[in-house]
Amino acid sequence: MESNLLSLLIWTPIVGGIVVLAAGGETRAPLARKLSLAFSIIALLLSLPLYNGFDKTTAAMQFEERFPWISTFNVFYHLGIDGISLVLILLTAFLTVIVVIAGWQVIQDKVAQYMAAFLIMEGLMIGVFSSLDAILFYVFWEGMLIPMFLIIGIWGGPNRIYATIKFFLYTLLGSLLMLVAFIYLYQQSGSFSLADYYDLPIGKNTQIMLFFAFLAAFAVKVPMVPVHTWLPDAHVEAPTGGSVILAAIMLKMGGYGFLRFSLPILPDASHILAGFMITLSLIAIVYIALVALVQDDMKKLIAYSSIAHMGFVTLGFFVFSAQGIEGGIVQMISHGFISGALFLCVGVLYDRMHSRLISSYGGVANTMPVFAAFMMLFAMANAGLPGTSGFVGEFLVILAAFKINAWYAVLAGTTLIFGAAYTLWMYKRVIFGVIANTEVKTLTDVNNREILFLTLLAGMVLLIGVWPFPILDLVHASVEQLVAQSAVSKIEIVTGAIR
Repeated sequence: MESNLLSLLIWTPIVGGIVVLAAGGETRAPLARKLSLAFSIIALLLSLPLYNGFDKTTAAMQFEERFPWISTFNVFYHLGIDGISLVLILLTAFLTVIVVIAGWQVIQDKVAQYMAAFLIMEGLMIGVFSSLDAILFYVFWEGMLIPMFLIIGIWGGPNRIYATIKFFLYTLLGSLLMLVAFIYLYQQSGSFSLADYYDLPIGKNTQIMLFFAFLAAFAVKVPMVPVHTWLPDAHVEAPTGGSVILAAIMLKMGGYGFLRFSLPILPDASHILAGFMITLSLIAIVYIALVALVQDDMKKLIAYSSIAHMGFVTLGFFVFSAQGIEGGIVQMISHGFISGALFLCVGVLYDRMHSRLISSYGGVANTMPVFAAFMMLFAMANAGLPGTSGFVGEFLVILAAFKINAWYAVLAGTTLIFGAAYTLWMYKRVIFGVIANTEVKTLTDVNNREILFLTLLAGMVLLIGVWPFPILDLVHASVEQLVAQSAVSKIEIVTGAIR
């Protein structure tokens, strides 16, 4: 079982989704919910042996599986994980359980299809984080778009068709250039193995072209300015569960792509274009935070907040220090919990009043005091309050940026001001004050199901905030190797030597 643990982890939720589709018709929604919860919990339990059996002292890939797939083109079903992959797999497995619980009563139409879409998407996302073959990675990368496309398009809001098509076109077109890059690397190496790409010498101009091909795919996913415009529309129209997975996991795949492909395969181009990447990151941190300030829709505000916080991730990666990269990874995990929690909080309010507009609320604390306490914690974490997970990653990235250029740190640090401004201003208008809407008087506080998933997320936000070392220990060896790989030039000299 241990030798095939990654395959079990990938295919259990996918098969589970198929079982839910087959067993849970419209008249058997309770069965579909129970089966979905069971399969999501099984996947979470399967991820625990990965953590328990993981050797933190090495950067080598672990739990490897390798079988011939398309022998004609030297394509293998090749899986394996390092510390960076592992933390993202654990995040995926945990949040899928949360999403199933969150949609337990809310989703009443096509329940089996809704739950099955999330289970299948979970398996595909874990496949992305586990793939060590470029074509296998690409298949999982593109495959996960289909369930999300259906989730937004079927269970989304009034403008869901527009948002779905925009989301699909942005992500698909960017990924096609990544496929072109894979084909070029295959022609040069005769292999689709990522390990072979790490040792492949590549000229400077070719590296730069390949970097932009990868950037087209990864920047859209993060998303980075200026290809970020699909995200607010997708979030606003997506059902709550879709927004949670989109923000908490799918955005992280862009950051993961930079770590797995751009930095180690194209080290020279990564250094040459580091200033460009840092500039885009700082624009996201400062400009997008200002855009978030003027939003009147809670989901759109949190969506823009996600773009600003993901700017910290790319900033940390392109300062080329272990501290910065580790800070970026902690920020990815932290943002997964915080953004997921905030979208679920908006979902709790929307389920009761069917409005996401800030102006529809006011004085919610008078009728929902327990909910107000939970949302206060997540709002403070989003603003980077010390003691919460939101502070740890941002602090490490700012510290790493300061060692490179003090102005990078100053501009990045403005997020602590702007983040507090837009998050706490939203919280004040929604939660505090007198009851401005008669419908708010009729609101009921969170039920046991809602308390359960909000408590689980609150626990993770506080745990990482005061004890981030388990994450840092898991990723440290892999990050050290990545920093070493990105420091070695691969440019071919005319004489054939490589410096």
